[in-house]
Amino acid sequence: MTKDPAVPVFGTERIRRARYAVAAVFAVHGAVTGSFATRVPWIQDHASVSAGELGLALAFPAIGASLAMPLAGRVSHRFGARTALRALLALWTLALILPALAPNLLTLCAALFVYGASAGMSDVAMNALGVEVENRLDKSIMSGLHGMWSVGALIGSAAGTVAAHTGTDARLHHTAAALVLTALGLIVCRGVLDLRSRPDEEPPPRFTLPPKSALVIGAVGFCAVFAEGASLDWSAVYLKEHLGSSAGVAAASTTAFALTMAVARLAGDRVVDRFGAVLTVRVSGVLATAGGLLVVLAPNTALALCGFGLLGLGVAVTVPLAFAAAGRSGDNPSRAIAGVATITYTSGLIAPSAIGSLAEATSLLVSFGLVTALAFGLVLGAGVLRAGDRKVAEGGVPQPAPARSPADS
Repeated sequence: MTKDPAVPVFGTERIRRARYAVAAVFAVHGAVTGSFATRVPWIQDHASVSAGELGLALAFPAIGASLAMPLAGRVSHRFGARTALRALLALWTLALILPALAPNLLTLCAALFVYGASAGMSDVAMNALGVEVENRLDKSIMSGLHGMWSVGALIGSAAGTVAAHTGTDARLHHTAAALVLTALGLIVCRGVLDLRSRPDEEPPPRFTLPPKSALVIGAVGFCAVFAEGASLDWSAVYLKEHLGSSAGVAAASTTAFALTMAVARLAGDRVVDRFGAVLTVRVSGVLATAGGLLVVLAPNTALALCGFGLLGLGVAVTVPLAFAAAGRSGDNPSRAIAGVATITYTSGLIAPSAIGSLAEATSLLVSFGLVTALAFGLVLGAGVLRAGDRKVAEGGVPQPAPARSPADS
């Protein structure tokens, strides 16, 4: 039964349980991505598509996500946050089955469109709930939540690596993974907050442009995700082609980058609570810029690896803090979060191809010069995260939580 909207209060223990529940949701979400990524070569062979056709197909998850994200707020408004997240997360975990079933390019594109749309909607729903829990705890948790996503992705990719190594059919692997993750998702969603819109609140539009606040916050997220995508996809190539590293050492750079990001996110909340979002991102930007410069100027592999590690450390907490700032930047958190998510997804989509195109026209050295410049953008743009900064007000007074009506059962 919905309580009076004027009393949007949960017990402390209930909020703590909700934090662990939403953290588990992030891990489940990440595990789907990790499971899919490891079986892309199998999916390519099964669908009989060329490298160029695969690149085209892999654009469809971002297209689907960008188009569907604005709908997440409407679903939450209609059914309540808990029910919406439960349904959207189940849709996402079950969508893992589709790409491996595609027999050709057309069906693969369609499957990846659905896969991306469900990913985007569940992403918005879980980040909105994460912001709500953070508001009620009155301390930063968004970095840790995204760290749990990284942990889930690492677990999913590890299981996928084993499946690929043993020659398991991806249709069987992804069906089993989807069923397990769907069951886990339904269980953990029972613990999240059941929030409902105020009775007098208008439903959000089906499709709308992001608010201006989301655009400026999203620009900072864009810089971070571009640097992240470029480093993950091109660090190994850079080390091998530019510095003559062995294939094994080059591949290790990707793992090192991902691990530094996961560790930094898991530890980031304490830093944010002590220094605030603005100062944390500004210092992170300095670290990322130093890492980019080290990559560009490094005369050997060891220094370049250190540079990629600094890049990972520097960009790790920016996106979680961008979501947190978006959730406090106006009276429609879901719309703002959807706007930031759309911008960051777009950045992740264009980064690998942009780096490749620039490298072909000039060199990989120039490409990572661009990455370094965007990393410096974090230093310049950190101030736009002030909406989510608990240290910015005089006396450290935090931003108030948005008024929502809890319907806790």
